[in-house]
Amino acid sequence: MCHRGPRRYKLLMKTTTLKQIAIFVWLIFLLAFVSCQSTSSLVPPASGAASPTTTIAALSPIPTVALSTPTTVVTATPTVVSSTPVPPSTPDETNTVREVTVLYTNDEHGWMEGMDRDNGAANLLSLWREVEGYTEDGPFLILSGGDMWTGPAISTWFEGESMVEVMNALGYDAAAVGNHEFDFGLEALRRRANEAAFPILSANTRYRANGQAITNLGVMPYTIIEVNGLKIGLIGLTTTSTPQTTNPVNVTELQFIAYETALRQIVPEVKAANVDLIFVPGHVCLHELELLAEAIDDLGIAMLGGGHCNELVAQEVNGIVILEGGFHLTAYARATFRYDTAADELMGVDYGVGFNEGGMADLGIDTIITRWQAEAENELNLVIGYTDQEIPHRSQALQAMVVKAWLAGYPSADVAITNLGGLRAPIPPGEITLGDIVGVMPFDNTIIEVQLTGAQLMKVIVAGGRPVIGGMTQKGGSWTLDKTGRPVDPEARYSVLVNSFMYAGGDNYGLLAEFDPAGYDTGIHYRQPLIDWLVAQGSSPDKPLVVTN
Repeated sequence: MCHRGPRRYKLLMKTTTLKQIAIFVWLIFLLAFVSCQSTSSLVPPASGAASPTTTIAALSPIPTVALSTPTTVVTATPTVVSSTPVPPSTPDETNTVREVTVLYTNDEHGWMEGMDRDNGAANLLSLWREVEGYTEDGPFLILSGGDMWTGPAISTWFEGESMVEVMNALGYDAAAVGNHEFDFGLEALRRRANEAAFPILSANTRYRANGQAITNLGVMPYTIIEVNGLKIGLIGLTTTSTPQTTNPVNVTELQFIAYETALRQIVPEVKAANVDLIFVPGHVCLHELELLAEAIDDLGIAMLGGGHCNELVAQEVNGIVILEGGFHLTAYARATFRYDTAADELMGVDYGVGFNEGGMADLGIDTIITRWQAEAENELNLVIGYTDQEIPHRSQALQAMVVKAWLAGYPSADVAITNLGGLRAPIPPGEITLGDIVGVMPFDNTIIEVQLTGAQLMKVIVAGGRPVIGGMTQKGGSWTLDKTGRPVDPEARYSVLVNSFMYAGGDNYGLLAEFDPAGYDTGIHYRQPLIDWLVAQGSSPDKPLVVTN
């Protein structure tokens, strides 16, 4: 049965002859047939059928029919029909298995320019696009395991502001707090957190006084983010060794509780938000993560991320994927998770590592770095020396240079000790600039003078982490004082120079303040003697610096 829209007929009759009536009846049947054929295409589709994809703005009217005897005129007012197309179902709407890929770095330490040519932040972004298929609006999460900004002068001189801008442009989604995020004090951390376009996370960093999270500093215990239709909870962890591996003075009001304790407190809160997956980016070494994975398999955590020990890792322990991305943006770890939203089940994970090699520099990132380079050079481009060879990072030559400079600048002291961890970069060949030395010694430390007996001095050296020693030399099993050429006397007292990080107990040097609670803060920045010593050498291309161990 055809469906007709409303019709209006106008019948004009001059005669009622049989012939006219027959003609009229024939015409009516003809019009009915044509109308049915014309309107049959307008019948709404059956329930569940695809709707028309074309909107019909108007139908051609049925033409006026003129008969040999023009006694009847029939006109029709057409019905205008429009339909709103319903888009067909897409694969994403019907497929309940969704993917998300994590790209993971850690211990970036401000190396936006790259440790070597063509392996900086700009190269890494292009590499991710080319190798991993990364797009800004794709199913990706870029995460950092912390220690983001203390490093070369381009970042350190600006207390990490430049590195945060670069990480914003790279598209980081979240970062864990590392121990070195505290290097410039709590107020500097607050400023960086406010500048970051991504949340900075730590669930186990609390105020000592009340056990509360440090949210007033812009650091959150966790965040929830949606990627490719998946709700993902991100929980941050910070190494519990932070009081010994940043300047302890900066974190005296904080405590760093056990990782498992923090997770068991926070995970139920995250799960209450009906998340699909939980990832934990952290500034935690591999051996600790492996132990943690064995202890928390009941919490439903899919990934643990690490940092602090500069390891490159992609592995699975107790059903939990562990990722660590190396250091200084030279590498990264990745993992692709496939999750069935209908079954509420993780279907599988692929993981691996990659190296920052072969990527073309992204123009946008490169432009940001170039601007910060110019700002750093304006302040730090003062030439203070010249070397025709690289002085490698933490080499014996660099160590000797630093402590020799301390003793030259403070000649009343007998011994100088600094920690190896305080030397962060090599001195490249060519002109030595102020910026180079800021990169080598990036922390805001001063030199402290303490008075120790020979016996106490030996205990400090044994207990402390990786001491760099000047002013005395080890011969066999004993130490000889360079000033006198005599063995160190256990009963005699010596003037010993250390840095403020060590005096505050960093790197297990807590004995310093215990043995001399009245240590004297000289107010001399720990890098200043090296700067002064290099200037005093008067080195140049014609007279390069003589490097000795």
